[in-house]
Parts: sequence; C-alpha cells; structure tokens
Amino acid sequence: MLSAAQQTLWNPGDYLNFASERTQPFIDLLSRLQLPDVRRIVDLGCGPGNGMPVLRALWPQAEILGVDSSEQMLQQAARTTASDTGITYLHADIRDLQLDEPADLIVSNAALQWIPEHRQVLPRIQQFVADGGALAVQLPGNFSAPSHRLLAEFAGAEPYRAHIDPHSLLQPTAEVSDYMLDVAGEGWDVTGWETRYHHVLSGEDPVFDWIASAGARPVLQALPEPLLSRFVREYKAALRQAYPPTEIGTILPFRRLFFIAARTG
Repeated sequence: MLSAAQQTLWNPGDYLNFASERTQPFIDLLSRLQLPDVRRIVDLGCGPGNGMPVLRALWPQAEILGVDSSEQMLQQAARTTASDTGITYLHADIRDLQLDEPADLIVSNAALQWIPEHRQVLPRIQQFVADGGALAVQLPGNFSAPSHRLLAEFAGAEPYRAHIDPHSLLQPTAEVSDYMLDVAGEGWDVTGWETRYHHVLSGEDPVFDWIASAGARPVLQALPEPLLSRFVREYKAALRQAYPPTEIGTILPFRRLFFIAARTG
C-alpha cells in the first residue's frame, strides 16, 4: 500500500472532512449483499474506521477486523470505535495479508487502487473467503475526470516532474467487466455495476481539499518549497475553473465501480 513517506502525511482528519461522501458508496455496496449470517468480517484498507458503524449496524454480532497499512489511520479508527470490543485492527499490507481462519465477508472501500498490482492480488484475497461468504469491493473510476487529469498534467510538467516519481501516482483502475472476470470462476457468483455520484461540496477550494486528502497526496508530499506552494496555487486555480461554484455549492461528479464475488461452494 502506501510507502513510509506517504503514511507519515496520511492525515485521517483531512480524509474525514468528507466522511459522509466517502461512506455512501460503502453503504450502497453493502446493500447489495444477501448475507444474513455473518460471523467474521475483514475490512481491507479500513482507513480511519468511518465504515465500521455501517458494518456493525448490518451485522451486530459479527467480529470485525480492520486492516490498513497506515498507523495514523488505524490509531484514529481505534479511537472512534473504542467502545466496540468486537472490532480489532491489524497494521498490515493487503498484499501480505494472512488470516487464521476464513471470513464470511471481506470488504474493501476505495483502498485497493493504492496497490498498483491490485488485480493480481484479488485471487489471493478470495482464498480467505469462507464457503457461502463474499468479497465486496468499491473502487474509484474517475481517473479521466478533470481533477485527476489536471493533477497528472501538472505533475508531469516542469518544474515539478523532476521531483515526482510517476510510479507513486495512482494508476487508472480497470473497468467493472475486467474486475468481474478477475474474480469469476467455478464456485463463484459474480456481479458488478457502476454509479456516478454528484457530491455538493462547500468551501473556497473544496475539490482541491477532496483530492489533497487522497489521490493528490503523493504529489503534494514529494514537492519541496517553494515549488509546493506554487503547485498548490496553480492546481487550485485550474480546479476552480473546471469545477465552478454554483448556487448550491461546488458539484463534484465522481464515478465509482463496484463488484461482488459470492462463494457458492
């Protein structure tokens, strides 16, 4: 997942500024599941724990394990769910995941995209799904949107590109059909869909604030001053033009991809 340098700047508070918008796709993903008897849940890339109340509301008796590579995120998650003794956390890279026993439900909400080879990791994750259980995943699919396109253009231009490792940037995700084929196979029932949300954001530079707490983080942390301030100033101006404020706020269209693989035996 994230490098050590990225983890030190991964601010749970900034991420939670948009907790409602980031949690809604998780709710929509879980609403498609038909798993009444869930005893063990694993949340891969659980972040600051904003999805834990959703899991707990749907499966009150389940044991929940949250996995994340960011210690800062896990610390925040542990604080916010301290009263729930049925939730535990594991500091680990998803690629190295080891579970003592299968899980009835493995979920991942906007986390796998941080792993460049996440499609190759999916079969390994599936092996930890119990019979009758499911793997449920949500990923962003908005890499052609102005927010990400402008980020890539600025990061690849002088004087910034000399400081930015292109391999550290988020790579575009695949299509829903690709992921469905990745997890398909004998003994698996697969479904997938996509949704385009239209978030209404407030503030002077809300789209920058949104992406700065997630996709733009590798760029922002790589740039030294005074280049960082210059980049932020220019990127903000471009985003304001691409996403102008309206009478109801700044509208951010955001495409998200969903797929579920249910193990039938």
